[in-house]
Amino acid sequence: MIKLIASDMDGTLLDDKDNLPKEFFQIAKRLKEKNIIFAAASGRQYFNLLNKFFQIKDDILFIAENGSYIVYKNEEQYSSTLDKKIIESLLNVARQIEGCEIILCGKKSAYVEKDYSKFISEVERYYLKYEIVESLDDVEDDILKFTICDFIDAAENSNNIITSLFGDDLQISVSGKIWLDIINKDINKGVAIKFLQQKFNIGPEETMVFGDYFNDIQMLDSAYYSYAMENAPEEVKNHARFITKSNTDNGVLEVIKKKIL
Repeated sequence: MIKLIASDMDGTLLDDKDNLPKEFFQIAKRLKEKNIIFAAASGRQYFNLLNKFFQIKDDILFIAENGSYIVYKNEEQYSSTLDKKIIESLLNVARQIEGCEIILCGKKSAYVEKDYSKFISEVERYYLKYEIVESLDDVEDDILKFTICDFIDAAENSNNIITSLFGDDLQISVSGKIWLDIINKDINKGVAIKFLQQKFNIGPEETMVFGDYFNDIQMLDSAYYSYAMENAPEEVKNHARFITKSNTDNGVLEVIKKKIL
């Protein structure tokens, strides 16, 4: 019996136009009736997720910023913030990497220094609440995640540099073609799932998860019913027990309807 379902957003639950499946809220209602917890597990900002699921905001869990921030019914359940000295070191390095811009992801807001349209259009896809500041060095907030928007290629450009310098001390995840996410070493979506399993007394065999990218690997490892999307890279698929249809074919809801409802 499934008691917890967690799904990634981009490339997984959402289609390629950033839309939830038309049936989603109806399905979510039926899951609630069965006392099954649904969690949105994403690298996205909490405020972005809250807006996306606003009509059922008190009925689901939010695993934001790649597992570093968990919120339920508008109350923080867990958070992991980066040390200010680490942020300073990351800023010094990231500012020197070609083709890259920086986003500091805090509890109150996201923060950027640059405001040109190509960058801001990407920021606004994932960060509902953000501020353009004169210097990221002066931001006063609890920073959950350090994100690099890499217009060259996150996997081949910024990831190589950041991993070589900080890989032993931080969790570094390629979460999209142009996105590199950096959080504390012991934090990821899988750790968030295990936290929830312990909190609600739920076992891995009672957990179903869906993901499509490298920042979903630990989450896939945390559940018996682990589904990779058909559109996922092969390396990600290797961490899943099952494969479902692509995000554009509503693979997540297809499994939920067939296996649970």
